[in-house]
Amino acid sequence: MKKILAFAGSTSSTSINKKLATFAAENLQNTSFDVIDLRDFTAPIFSEDEEKNGFPEDVKKFTSILDNYDGFILSLAEHNGSYAAAFKNIFDWSSRIEGKIFRDKPVLLMATSPGGMGGKFVLAAAEQRFPRQGAKELITFSLPSFYDNFKDDKIVNEDLLSLLVEQVKQFENFVNL
Repeated sequence: MKKILAFAGSTSSTSINKKLATFAAENLQNTSFDVIDLRDFTAPIFSEDEEKNGFPEDVKKFTSILDNYDGFILSLAEHNGSYAAAFKNIFDWSSRIEGKIFRDKPVLLMATSPGGMGGKFVLAAAEQRFPRQGAKELITFSLPSFYDNFKDDKIVNEDLLSLLVEQVKQFENFVNL
């Protein structure tokens, strides 16, 4: 059976993006999944000077974990229209170990936010960047107004739920090719 890794591009202990990534993974029909938390991977702020000291153990651990999966579900937090600093840092470090971070595998890329834009700016940035980092069959989903549309650990807006279920199905089809 194929296996997916789900995680949020956030280190918040109450991450709404982790809730969305987990919910999406729970909608997989014929694929197993694991969920990780970026809070488990710490590293100094990336710089060439820091890199001269070697790769942090948590970065090596995170990067090696990615080798074990057939695809990725990632929901990005949006901070000031871009990636959260913690995600950008692990992304930068990991790209120095393996340029194709996503290993030429399918990615279901999502974002949510409390506001009506649903993380669309960070999604747009990632859509531009991730294919060059090995994201194949990149599928996107945005959930606006998280606290209105997500309750009791699920999407309650029927139209958005139907759209996500369809996106998960399409993603899973790519994974199982």
